[in-house]
Amino acid sequence: MYAEHDLRAVGAELAAFLLAADCAGCDLRGTLLCGSCRAALAPAPRERRTPGGLTVLAALPFEGVAARCIRRMKGGGDTMLVRPLGAALSTMLHPVLADGARAVPAPTTRGAFRRRGYRVPELLIRGAGAAPLRVLGETGRRSDQRGLGAGERVENMRGRVRARRSGHGARAVIVDDVITTGATFDECARALSEAGYEVVCGIALAATPRHGGV
Repeated sequence: MYAEHDLRAVGAELAAFLLAADCAGCDLRGTLLCGSCRAALAPAPRERRTPGGLTVLAALPFEGVAARCIRRMKGGGDTMLVRPLGAALSTMLHPVLADGARAVPAPTTRGAFRRRGYRVPELLIRGAGAAPLRVLGETGRRSDQRGLGAGERVENMRGRVRARRSGHGARAVIVDDVITTGATFDECARALSEAGYEVVCGIALAATPRHGGV
């Protein structure tokens, strides 16, 4: 067990860290996420349809505070943002899981995992209080999706995802951090369906208001 002085030292280090931090949503000093920006992460559900016809439910628009927080989590390593972001995701995810589906994270490229040291969709699922079913993997190298148009994203993802094991009729919901064109969701759905999973829908933390880069 920690001695009392050890606990005080940990508390002092955490306080110093917070004082040196700035809000991910508005840059206010002394906090990782201020009250106003935390409130801006209240779910604002929206529905999208992929080119392949899959329904994807998103908790937030990829803009403003939500976009800044997601970028900080992905590019800045601020994994403490997983808790408030996961809370937003949970409002969309848990009603689907309550019907017996499993949360399947979209696969993370090897390069992205090397840069970050974690897989964003899996982290968000755990932050939402669910257990990820890590069954999808990539079959080879692909270009970064950022900066690609809708058709280019489809071609870039085609045949790049595989299921590691058969589903035998298990129900699955695909989870990713952001939906842009829906190409990633369609490729994941294809791989899962071919492996014998019943794909219920997709769930995204955020949806871009237009086809742009993340």
